[in-house]
Amino acid sequence: METVLVTGASGFVGGQLVSYLDKRNVSLKILGRRDVHNGRYAFSSTCFLKEDSFYDALEGVNTVIHCAARVHVMKETAANPLEEFRAFNVDATLALARQAAESGVKRFIFLSTIKVNGESTTGAKPFSAFDKPHPMDPYGISKAEAEAGIKSIAEQYGMEFVIIRPPLVYGPGVKANFAALMLLVNRKIPLPLRMIKSNRRSMVSVFNLVDLIVTCIEHPAAKNQVFLVSDGEDISTSEMVALMAKACGRANFAFPLPPAVFQLLGIALNKSEVVDRLIGSLQLDIRHTKESLSWAPPQTIQDGFAATSSWLQNS
Repeated sequence: METVLVTGASGFVGGQLVSYLDKRNVSLKILGRRDVHNGRYAFSSTCFLKEDSFYDALEGVNTVIHCAARVHVMKETAANPLEEFRAFNVDATLALARQAAESGVKRFIFLSTIKVNGESTTGAKPFSAFDKPHPMDPYGISKAEAEAGIKSIAEQYGMEFVIIRPPLVYGPGVKANFAALMLLVNRKIPLPLRMIKSNRRSMVSVFNLVDLIVTCIEHPAAKNQVFLVSDGEDISTSEMVALMAKACGRANFAFPLPPAVFQLLGIALNKSEVVDRLIGSLQLDIRHTKESLSWAPPQTIQDGFAATSSWLQNS
């Protein structure tokens, strides 16, 4: 029986991953700061510091799925954000990867981010798995450095690696901007987003992401590969709000405001990067993922939005 160690099992993606794996023929072990599964699986506590010992947790493990991370935040408070991101996302991650390799782990699956590729594809082609990394913020830089370190350790020890770079992940349990926007739509708050129609953004439901992660546990073609993942259907901001309204069973109260107005406000308030996330494009080319693994997203974006809406309205 395959023994899989999951980190970050108390998080949004990690929690869904554990629930998915629980239904399959695997032996599950959990590595994290707290046991949110009430002793159901073998649990090892760690603070994810580079000096931590992970060897006991790694005993008998075939595959590590590393979901734990210091994640991107909109309002950073750390005096040196890059140093903080590196401590967790690079130093601790590489300590885990090295100890995994030394413990005989066959495959190390690393949940990275599309921010390794960059921040925007406005006016450019969609990101691909073969693009040269171009991270632009501390979170993206730390993930890019972790990817490079994992590849080096894997080559040194003969351990297989898989790197997955998702864009915005949504679904039951989502927080931050996606949840806030869907709640506004559900409350029938008019939003000035109806005219933002020309941009295209990729996103991925947590169910599609988890399905890909699980596919990568044993698939031979996943060995030593980088994969991008999305729902396979890119939408504009206007279309996203309309889908949210439909999922919530509400009328679409979005009203028109020219994108140029948002651009001027971004310049005036020194928030152009924030505005680009709203009116700009961020597209992923997932052909390499689909063709290499014979994989397709099992959940449509419409069903993903509906599941998210149902969770928000009942939580």
